[in-house]
Amino acid sequence: MTVKWKSSENFKDVDLLIVSCIVLLIIVTMSGVFSFSTEKGYYVTNQYGDSIKIFGNGIYKYDSFFKAPIFIGSDATMLILVVPLLTISFIQNIKKRTITTKLKLTALMGTVLYYATSIAFGVTYNSFHLLYIALFGCSFFAFICLVRGIDEKKLRDIHTSILPTKGISIFLVCSGIALFVAWLPDIISSLLNHRSLELIEVYTTEITYVLDIGIISPLMLLCLYLLKRKNGLGDIILTVLLRLCSIIGIMLPIQTLFQLLAGIELPVPVLISKMGIFVVLACFAVYFERYYYKGIHAEDYEFTQEGGRNEADLYIQESYK
Repeated sequence: MTVKWKSSENFKDVDLLIVSCIVLLIIVTMSGVFSFSTEKGYYVTNQYGDSIKIFGNGIYKYDSFFKAPIFIGSDATMLILVVPLLTISFIQNIKKRTITTKLKLTALMGTVLYYATSIAFGVTYNSFHLLYIALFGCSFFAFICLVRGIDEKKLRDIHTSILPTKGISIFLVCSGIALFVAWLPDIISSLLNHRSLELIEVYTTEITYVLDIGIISPLMLLCLYLLKRKNGLGDIILTVLLRLCSIIGIMLPIQTLFQLLAGIELPVPVLISKMGIFVVLACFAVYFERYYYKGIHAEDYEFTQEGGRNEADLYIQESYK
């Protein structure tokens, strides 16, 4: 086999996109966190004739009093947790360019894309709208470039475990079902009562339902199918889903905390059915994520799209034996 070195020039454009994402994330999330205040709320009548309390402060001043703390909780999680992790993963990937660093960076960028999509389509129009669009565009194209930069055909060759394991299979199926269980009753209830969603407030749709039921849930099942077919793309999707689940499991309690600080009362059944389920799934996601990366026995083998392999740092591999 011919040994080829993969030039860092191939990653120059995606590196620029990632740096742009980090900068945009810091600006957007800091503005969101500093918007927290409960003193300027006021009431309006929405398009359905319901009286809705508006947050009235900061970048989320046009969002509802119920939703704004959720957005701020998301911002806090992204700023405190995801931005540092993304920065560290980005630097590690520049230094090493290994399959592990690429997978971790891709997984984090998947989380950023999910967040960017949520705010770009879910937040009421405000002065940061162009920044939301920029973050969405940069994260979208960075994610595509990162996925394409991993040779999924070789992923199966460097992993010691036979995937999917029974545990991962159960996790993917249960997670996919949990998304339906968490959100579908709200939609069915609104359809049966011939009215909009109970918490539609000043919005026209619920972006979380669209993403979770329409994309993430089917992606769980697609991932399981690809893993069983020994397709390396399934490995990439698995790492993205595991990281997303683990971050969401941390984000939901933080969102709930900001809602409680805002004086919003949340029924215990809601906390159990929505937050509790995702926190439990997040714990399993963290476990399976660690399990997956431990199974990469040749961490510093770098496969190019042409099939070449970089074995410059094989001494690190010896430490795993």
